[in-house]
Amino acid sequence: MAQIATTMANAFSNESEMKAMDANRYATKKTIAQGMLDIALLTANASQLKYILQVGEQHQFYKLMLIMISLSIVLQLLVGILFVLIGSLNINHQKDQTAAMIINDVILVVIFVISVLNVIISGFGIEYSSQPFILTEQQTKLLRDL
Repeated sequence: MAQIATTMANAFSNESEMKAMDANRYATKKTIAQGMLDIALLTANASQLKYILQVGEQHQFYKLMLIMISLSIVLQLLVGILFVLIGSLNINHQKDQTAAMIINDVILVVIFVISVLNVIISGFGIEYSSQPFILTEQQTKLLRDL
């Protein structure tokens, strides 16, 4: 009977340790998934930046788009650095929990700003401008030479 009680106590002890480990593992996986989504958005912004630089001043909102896309990319790089930082923390330790909560809140605010910026970028339209994309003679010549 004592052996069963000891086995049950060990099972409950191991179960509580597993829950603590699972929380940290979940947080790490969540951070990795968020990082992958950040990479996808960064890729989309890089493509938008390439387009706006190719079109140049011909785009109706060139300067505004250039500033907003660049700001979005810089903020995404900041979030990426914060993801690496928060990923290195162990939330099973009390001292890391406070830091993780603060960094997580900062990440949340920066991601909200990035989301708003990208909604505005989409609203101004990268591919659709009231002024059509027309190649200059120099650009046309460069394309023919390729």
